[in-house]
Amino acid sequence: MPELPEVEVVRAGLAPAVTGARVLAVEVMDPRALKRHTPLGEGPGLGGHGRTLSEETGRGRAADFERRLTGRTLTAPLRRGKFLWIPLAVDTGGLAGPDTALLAHLGMSGQMLLRATDAVDDRHVRIRTWIEHPDHGELRLDFSDQRLFGSLALDALTPTSPVGSIPAQAAHIARDPLDPHFDDAGFLTAIRSRSVGAKKLLLDQRIVSGVGNIYADETLWRARVHPDTPGSAVSQRGAVALLHHLREVFGQALSEGGTSFDEQYVNVNGQAGYFSHSLNAYGRGGEACPRCGTAIKRVPFGGRSSHYCPRCQRLAR
Repeated sequence: MPELPEVEVVRAGLAPAVTGARVLAVEVMDPRALKRHTPLGEGPGLGGHGRTLSEETGRGRAADFERRLTGRTLTAPLRRGKFLWIPLAVDTGGLAGPDTALLAHLGMSGQMLLRATDAVDDRHVRIRTWIEHPDHGELRLDFSDQRLFGSLALDALTPTSPVGSIPAQAAHIARDPLDPHFDDAGFLTAIRSRSVGAKKLLLDQRIVSGVGNIYADETLWRARVHPDTPGSAVSQRGAVALLHHLREVFGQALSEGGTSFDEQYVNVNGQAGYFSHSLNAYGRGGEACPRCGTAIKRVPFGGRSSHYCPRCQRLAR
């Protein structure tokens, strides 16, 4: 699943092309990509968020999404954790409301691809949007998703403390460590006050957003913390180091365009990131630890896997 660095790479790539652009037309090719979208007049959550939609529900969502987005002007894209959104400029017609955003969650394999209007079709395109930018002319924005865990939606913006606003569907998650308003002290307290394993704490989006399996393993390796070490067993100094290395890992991944193991994550131009070449633990099961030479261990973890060095990352209790 794309994590913070991958979503930030996509956000930064979209910004020059979509900021100030007007939506000329929208075509929903597969309504299943709108599972997070609620049409006007429906209560929240109607139809569920599963990948299966009835034909009638799908048609209704598609028609509502196309109608409310067409003609709108896009502003600068924003991100928190793994959520990406593009606020819409105030609409005097009131079709989508004054505080609405185009919300994207990439799920496992979602892609936001910028294309020329006459470009050949990308694989697995679910929603296509034609836009016109004052400087760049007409472009096409394709939402492609092979596995259909991702989605687009129009969502109401809600104020967030201490500044800014966020789509209602993302309001439950914490700020991420690259956010200038991230609460360092709150993070340290949350980590050290819980008996849950360190990796589970890093993956808890209510404590810190944007961290997934890859960057949790890399952060713990750099901090020399075993994935199962209880947060309450981590010293204040160790918790500070954990946050430092998390920011360090995110920063390096951003500079290298994110992590790509296959075609499921690419930037807006369809190009893969290369941080996978810099990974020290994740995906290196059985290989020598770059620090001490001990074989990296791979163990099951919540339907996925954890990777760590049994020598460098001893379990503290």
